[in-house]
Amino acid sequence: MKQGILYCVATPIGNLADMTERGKRILAEVDKIYAEDTRVTRGLLTHFGIQNTLASLHDHNEADRVASIQAELEQGMQLALVSDAGTPLISDPGYKLVHALGEAGHKVVPIPGASALIAALSVAGLPTDRFVFEGFLPAKSVSRRKCLESVKDEPRTVVYYESSHRIADMLDDVVATLGTDRRMVILRELTKLFESIYRGTAGELVAQLAADTNMSRGEFVVVIAGKVLTEDQEQLSALRADSILAVLLEELPVRQAAALAARLTGLPKNQLYKQALALE
Repeated sequence: MKQGILYCVATPIGNLADMTERGKRILAEVDKIYAEDTRVTRGLLTHFGIQNTLASLHDHNEADRVASIQAELEQGMQLALVSDAGTPLISDPGYKLVHALGEAGHKVVPIPGASALIAALSVAGLPTDRFVFEGFLPAKSVSRRKCLESVKDEPRTVVYYESSHRIADMLDDVVATLGTDRRMVILRELTKLFESIYRGTAGELVAQLAADTNMSRGEFVVVIAGKVLTEDQEQLSALRADSILAVLLEELPVRQAAALAARLTGLPKNQLYKQALALE
């Protein structure tokens, strides 16, 4: 019996020409496709002349699907997982399934392609060597501001997804928590007909949104610059890193100590590796 495989297949985020040849082949050849919304995926398959069996897998039924999908893989079935747009599991269903299958030793294969997150970072013009992806912010302002407050001192670029009916409120909350001068890039309707990119400070973009109603239509990726540290803050951060490294190096090799210190401080791992070597 052939080995069962689950393929996580990326699909276009707007422009259907972005569907990869490998992705089309996999969707045509597997025994069944699990889709976030079967109606959306049926339209995609029809566009490419693909006929296949579809079943739903979304936030409300994912946990209940795991056992039956695992049984299908044990029978040697080849399966695909897709979301409505982009790469599965990136702010979309699939984590519970993939985690369970990985723990059970089943083969899970990525079929890479479109991702709004990566597409946005590639053209935002903000630092991309290190970034934080936060997905969607909470719907209520109090919770949203709390989440934004938690990244106020984050030095890395921060990326969010946002919807048309909350983008204005989100920007107001960014101004309230991060200030009017924080650099931002708003990317609207990526790869679609009305793709637009807006750059400026939080204050400038709030004013622009208020003056242009078209700016609040569609789907958004919001990229926010990390906090720029002053020279004194950078020195303090380096001293704190030295203290952390000194403790970690008592128990761990240099490379592991540097990696853990990077997670604790948010500083670049290469920089901390050099600091750790100096301390050794």
